[in-house]
Amino acid sequence: MFRAKIFQLFSNCRTLSKSGFLLQSILTIPQQLKMSTGNSPLTIGTHSGIFHCDEVLACFLLRQLPQFSDAKIVRSRDENDLKQCEIVVDVGGVFDKNKNLFDHHQKSFNETFSSLRPEFPNYNIRLSSAGLIYTYFGEEVIQKILKDKCDLKVDSKLLKTIFEKVYRGLIQEIDGIDNGVPMFEGEPAYQISTDLSSRIGRLNSVWNDTGSFDVQSQFEKAIVVVGEEFIDRVTYYGSVWHPARSIVQDAIENRYNVHSSGEIIFLSQICPWKDHLCDLETENGLDGVLKYVLFCSSATDYRVNCVPINPKSFVCRKFLHKEWRGVRDADLAKISGIKGAIFVHATGFIGGCKTREGALEMAIKSLNADGESL
Repeated sequence: MFRAKIFQLFSNCRTLSKSGFLLQSILTIPQQLKMSTGNSPLTIGTHSGIFHCDEVLACFLLRQLPQFSDAKIVRSRDENDLKQCEIVVDVGGVFDKNKNLFDHHQKSFNETFSSLRPEFPNYNIRLSSAGLIYTYFGEEVIQKILKDKCDLKVDSKLLKTIFEKVYRGLIQEIDGIDNGVPMFEGEPAYQISTDLSSRIGRLNSVWNDTGSFDVQSQFEKAIVVVGEEFIDRVTYYGSVWHPARSIVQDAIENRYNVHSSGEIIFLSQICPWKDHLCDLETENGLDGVLKYVLFCSSATDYRVNCVPINPKSFVCRKFLHKEWRGVRDADLAKISGIKGAIFVHATGFIGGCKTREGALEMAIKSLNADGESL
């Protein structure tokens, strides 16, 4: 942490060297700081023993910053070892951002994403070390990844959007799992074991392993795994997800050209639409209005997708006609009266037709039919 302070001092004193004040400032630096100004790489401290997804991701994030790009990771619980590190995560029993100490295990720690960043409300899960590092350094990391991987330079508004999306879609999950926060009350209907935290956990030594185990090598392997996941998420939001917003916006603006109800839209291109639709509805005072989204899957395959009550839900505002569900091809065309009808899913959340006109008819008839409507 001391060398990082030295770097900050140099950057703040660029105009002072001509007058001799820079030399005077360096001479007044405490001896402990001066001892840290050699050519050895900066060090990131974290705990030894079994590693977890949160400190692995915290280390990855720090290594994306220019000052820590070549940092050595010291895994220890020895206080003397950790004191020599420029930054410490997930160990030490102290959270003090000004001293680069980022532990979250102490009883006094109750910080959340929203408590440290009030501009992002309603995130109430206690932070892990990954969440802490992301809260303070995530925006800088995202900017660097988008520039390096996608040659994208994002403005402050888009950066804020992606920053929150990555927290909500990835970091919050790691915070919750590391702190033992259940996703909901009661027992789940099934278990998920392919999540990132589980994959990292399986890189640790197993109880009955009789061979040699290189924990440092496995820790570095874990950093690669979480890094690929994080980079994939950031680049997706920046170069794939966000550009779709304009397509959804155009579809909403032209909804009355599709049907007089204004409850059906047609996407000019197939794209990620659910999050954007929800956000744009709220921005335009249209919450809950849209029921069906039409798009072209291929030249002879047009789809009608029911709008869910929220982007992650399997419950839709109005499902397709209940008599069509699970029926296909000629049988579906017969009972629906829609030429070229291909299928309707058994749950009624999506259907297909050979033509755009047929897909639109499928949506209109479902809109006017009795059935589940929220």
